[in-house]
Amino acid sequence: MSYDFVTDRTSDGRSFRMLTLIDEYTRECLAIDVARKVKSGDVIERLSDLFVRRGVPKSIRSDNGPEFTAKKVREWLDKVGVQTLFIEPGSPWENGYCESFNGRLRAEFLACEQFDTLLEAKVLIERWWHHYNTARPHGSLGYRPTGLVAIQPLSSATATPPLQKVAGLTEEQHLT
Repeated sequence: MSYDFVTDRTSDGRSFRMLTLIDEYTRECLAIDVARKVKSGDVIERLSDLFVRRGVPKSIRSDNGPEFTAKKVREWLDKVGVQTLFIEPGSPWENGYCESFNGRLRAEFLACEQFDTLLEAKVLIERWWHHYNTARPHGSLGYRPTGLVAIQPLSSATATPPLQKVAGLTEEQHLT
């Protein structure tokens, strides 16, 4: 799992942030939280919800942003047994899956929309998120949606390479 932030603005010039969480194995976007401000407690709340619903990952990758390096977040992750993998400062390619997703979010959606209110941003971003996971084809996943791969992994009998080779992870690494 990896996570990061994307920032945008409503039409009145006020900024808002999106906390994006990605499954590095399936490339599925697990969540996009939209708010004017996101604090370390908000990060813990989102992770807690995901861990209950999806299971506790072995590790989580992020940059060195204050919400991710906060003592409260690091202590909580340590208590639940999740290893933190912080990328080197100035090396966004080390968080490639999340950075790639964030780039697609910006290019395919945010650059095409203007939000008048935070509520409008939340609703439209949630719609795009649903489309991304359930309908949008993903080239490195055999042109299948990420959500479909999460339910029905590619097999070695398909014409495209197995997911384990594409993602660079084994199924055991994903599940642990």
